[in-house]
Amino acid sequence: MKKEERAENRKSRLGRRAKEWFPVFFGGVFLGIPVLCALPLMTLLIIGVCVNVYWAWGLSSQPVNVDQAAPARTEVAIAEPMATLAALTTKVAELSQAAASSHAATSTPSPPSISETPSIPVLVSHPMAEYTIEGLRRRAYPGGTIQVRSVLTVTNSFTRYYIDYPSDELTITGVMQVPHGEGPFPVIILNHGYVPRDEYWSGADTWNAAQYLNRNGYLTIAPDFRSWGESDVANSFFSTGQVIDTLNLISSLSSISEADPERVGMWGHSMGGGVTTKAITVDPRIKAAVLYAPVSANDAEVLSRWGAGCKGGYQSDGSAEECAGAEVLTNDIDEHVHLAYRSALSDPQILYQVSPINYFDWVVTPVQIHIGTADTTTPPEWSDAIYRAFQAAGKEIEHYSYAEQGHTFEGEHWRLFMERVEQFFDYHLTDTS
Repeated sequence: MKKEERAENRKSRLGRRAKEWFPVFFGGVFLGIPVLCALPLMTLLIIGVCVNVYWAWGLSSQPVNVDQAAPARTEVAIAEPMATLAALTTKVAELSQAAASSHAATSTPSPPSISETPSIPVLVSHPMAEYTIEGLRRRAYPGGTIQVRSVLTVTNSFTRYYIDYPSDELTITGVMQVPHGEGPFPVIILNHGYVPRDEYWSGADTWNAAQYLNRNGYLTIAPDFRSWGESDVANSFFSTGQVIDTLNLISSLSSISEADPERVGMWGHSMGGGVTTKAITVDPRIKAAVLYAPVSANDAEVLSRWGAGCKGGYQSDGSAEECAGAEVLTNDIDEHVHLAYRSALSDPQILYQVSPINYFDWVVTPVQIHIGTADTTTPPEWSDAIYRAFQAAGKEIEHYSYAEQGHTFEGEHWRLFMERVEQFFDYHLTDTS
């Protein structure tokens, strides 16, 4: 009996314990299964966080290459772009120095022909892309026929004609002076400096040099450029309209029997010196170039000194506040293009790409620079910088300074200047065939 009671008591105790542990057991199973399932997910999450932290740390510790990492623009900033030009000048100068260091570490590349695509990454979709140095090199300059409108003067050594020619569907006027004698003659294109349009006349700023060269056997042409004289008006950003007019003139020379299109030199004063600097960076057809008191080859410095263009500003010849007379923005300019131009003024990468000083490796033209030590319009430092950049690129360059001379040379200094110019052109443009 006692055995039966003890067995019964044991069963009773086991039953009570089973009832006590049953909820605990199944509750643990119910809670444990999700935890076990979640462990792999939590492990993956922890691993992912660690990888992202490591990647972010590595990215922030690496320098950014400004040539490859262009800032993304979601909107166009226009407010007071000129306020930052001094800083941009410094930034563009830093980019130029970096490029110069890169060039010094490698061999000088062979300059591409005018139709080749440069190896440097270029802007493509930006509305200002066609006005960069690379953009100017990619486009065509078909020119056309030079028409004689009238005979202005006949002298003992040359005949002066009033002419026009086509450039980008515009009509550009100018003055051509042809020496007496048997041609064809070597050609010198004379690019005038900035003259207020209401004071300008065809041949202004170039007539004295033209006569000197005519007497020594050179045919000269001085284009008026778009918006000057009786030329048509069209937009010109960063003086590229003047450059385009000049290069279309070269393409038009074959229509003049007295001109030798294979022997072309270029002479430019002040703004015209800047036009010449860009032209030789773009077009290898120019066999010799003279820069007479040129503006800076760094466009950021030009903008910092004289400001940017504005709608209709060319009509006021720069008298309007913050309007540069050398730039041409017509009143009916496309607003998208206008906004892009204003935006470009505060973009150091675009300013770098419109500045010829950063592309002297491509120049094949011998260059001669002349500057007065007392020039307060185009500081001598600008000419010195051009000279050093050409030297660094391994190019043929001459530099002359004239004591106490200002922006326009006078007297014996002028005669010495033109003697050097003539000898320079004689050496590079004399027909040796």
